[in-house]
Amino acid sequence: MNKLYASPKAALDGLLRDGMTIMSGGFGLVGNPESLIPEIKASGVKDLTIISNNAGADGFGLWHLLDSRQVRKMVSSYIGENKLFEQLYLAGELELELNPQGTLAERIRAGGAGIPAFFTRSGVGTVVADGKPQEEFDGELYVRETWLRADLAIIKAWRADTAGNLQFRKTARNFNPVMATAAEVTVVEVEELVDAGQIDADCVHTPGIYVDRIVRSTINEKRIENRTVRSRDAAN
Repeated sequence: MNKLYASPKAALDGLLRDGMTIMSGGFGLVGNPESLIPEIKASGVKDLTIISNNAGADGFGLWHLLDSRQVRKMVSSYIGENKLFEQLYLAGELELELNPQGTLAERIRAGGAGIPAFFTRSGVGTVVADGKPQEEFDGELYVRETWLRADLAIIKAWRADTAGNLQFRKTARNFNPVMATAAEVTVVEVEELVDAGQIDADCVHTPGIYVDRIVRSTINEKRIENRTVRSRDAAN
């Protein structure tokens, strides 16, 4: 089965529709599917539910879909530096399901593993637990969280082979691997593409069985979200 596509637009062909749920990889500005997001914007689909740790930054990543008002709901952990995200939510133009970061990761992992619900201490006693079942285990209260699954996962990897086996670099190995397992269709953009068997089996982070379509990335900006500098000691 050929999983290779000629362009990001071609890789998304036939997959997008109004009202769908999309998982988008990345942590801060690292590991974002920078080449696929613009094609979702260009398609004009709307009323999207996006599952992502955050929503990019000004002019970057998922920010573009917020700016075009194509997103109805965000399932996220960190609003962070994204002023547009904050403004839309406070204005009532964007629905937000806020999760502790570990809970978000575990809900996605559970979706890929076929575990419909689990209990966690995170969020107990806060608004995160409001309306959710809670149960006591060994004298401690836990809140029940449900899995997350999506119609489509868009992720970014460093390398892929033609069979779809993926390798991530450093911080880009964040939400991308678990999202690949928790969607009906997974599309991955990669910086490097090699022949099948060229990635050592011990270095495969996501097996090709979870990957449906592969495309070479066309945008690899690698921004720095917050640059922190200090004056060097004159003696040095």
